[in-house]
Amino acid sequence: MAITEHKDIEKGDNKGLDDLVEPLIDNSSKNVKETEEIEQNYSIGMVLLSTAVAVCGSLEFGSCVGYSAPTQSAISIDLNLSVAEYSLFGSIVTIGAMIGAITSGRIADTIGRKGAMALSAVFCIAGWLAIFVSMGALLLDMGRFFTGYGIGVFSFVVPIYIAEIAPKDLRGGLTTLNQLMIVTGSSISFLLGTIVSWRTLALTGLVPCILLLVGLLFIPESPRWLAKVGRQVEFEYSLRKLRGPKANVSVEADEIHESIITLQSLPKVRLLDLIDAKYIKAVIIGVGLMVCQQSGGINGIGFYASETFETAGLSSGKAGTIAYALIQIPVTMLGVVLMDKSGRRALLLVSSSGTFLGCFLAGTSFFLKGQAIFLEWVPFLAVSGVLIFIASFSIGMGAVPWLIMSEIFPLHIKGAAGSVVVLVNWLGAWVVSYSFNFLINWSPAGTFWLFSGFCILTVIFVAKLVPETKGKSLEEIQASINSKY
Repeated sequence: MAITEHKDIEKGDNKGLDDLVEPLIDNSSKNVKETEEIEQNYSIGMVLLSTAVAVCGSLEFGSCVGYSAPTQSAISIDLNLSVAEYSLFGSIVTIGAMIGAITSGRIADTIGRKGAMALSAVFCIAGWLAIFVSMGALLLDMGRFFTGYGIGVFSFVVPIYIAEIAPKDLRGGLTTLNQLMIVTGSSISFLLGTIVSWRTLALTGLVPCILLLVGLLFIPESPRWLAKVGRQVEFEYSLRKLRGPKANVSVEADEIHESIITLQSLPKVRLLDLIDAKYIKAVIIGVGLMVCQQSGGINGIGFYASETFETAGLSSGKAGTIAYALIQIPVTMLGVVLMDKSGRRALLLVSSSGTFLGCFLAGTSFFLKGQAIFLEWVPFLAVSGVLIFIASFSIGMGAVPWLIMSEIFPLHIKGAAGSVVVLVNWLGAWVVSYSFNFLINWSPAGTFWLFSGFCILTVIFVAKLVPETKGKSLEEIQASINSKY
């Protein structure tokens, strides 16, 4: 069935229910339905293939951010790094990502979504090779910086590409695969890091990049981007390839062209234009969600999970790290299933409430340790708190902000606004990841209670400002936001 012919029963359309009163045997109807199913399967197949290739960038993202947690002790010993030097190595990835975020929108708008992904992969390959051959802090940090730049661009272009190629009834679930593959990459790094050397682990980071570069040869460019730059023939080919050779794409094509006509009638967007009344609420929502995501402490807790567990009193951080890695994937998969069923806002509210509970329990465990009371409960509470935190984060706060970011901005400001949002995200990631070790040395309990306070603020922010975008086209979402002014 062509996606443009799909109707939403939730919106009051009962087409299809009337079929229940039709004769049980209708050969012509049966043949039409079989043909539509074949077309839909072809369409979904190409969309799934394109998504699978794109999320290799997400897998690379996860491999990069998960690299520092299991390797902290080994790298520090082998290269004789101090706490400050390793904190710089762990966090410099976010500095590279910030620069990647600043340039990601313009890169994706200039050379296309596929071109931006290919460029990111090249930077990541160069970074991993530098880490592999490093004998001191300089080359190590340079390699980490290059991988950071690559994943900074990936963090913008992958969800944008998926949102632009996916039918609206699949967009939420497919875009959430971005976060699923991030946590999968992170989990793989966590697990492999417990059994292989840090140099060997660096080489495993090359695999997603190679898969992505090969896969890009077989998937179409984003039809929305092609229409935006006036490549009409390629636009039609791309849309037809994604929706099926016999699918009726005229309605979707008209919607895209109408958006482009509106885009071309508007002046070129500058950063200052983002504070215009037409866009400010979307910008506040996008930026606010990224601040909420990072202020909960995910990058500090994730980057230094092994050391956190050891600080709590575990004899080895490996057991906690393995549990941390294993819990992310199934919970994120549950989030993918729930994304287009329960809605974005509900997942965000449940997720942020869970992260509050996790941080509060972890902070309480360190408080009990500091007071030397109920010491037998300290490791249990610390591990439980961190695992509740990561499970809650994975089900909503990890994926939903990126999905909403890809949905709320009109096409003509998506490059500029998306770059700002991703920049804010990585700036927050740098602040948290660099300061985490120092905060833990100051007060482990205070650190986690601070994060829990930000999680409460996230609940309030989502309840007051974040709209529900489930089941709406990109154009409907943006019209809904603008209609409030």
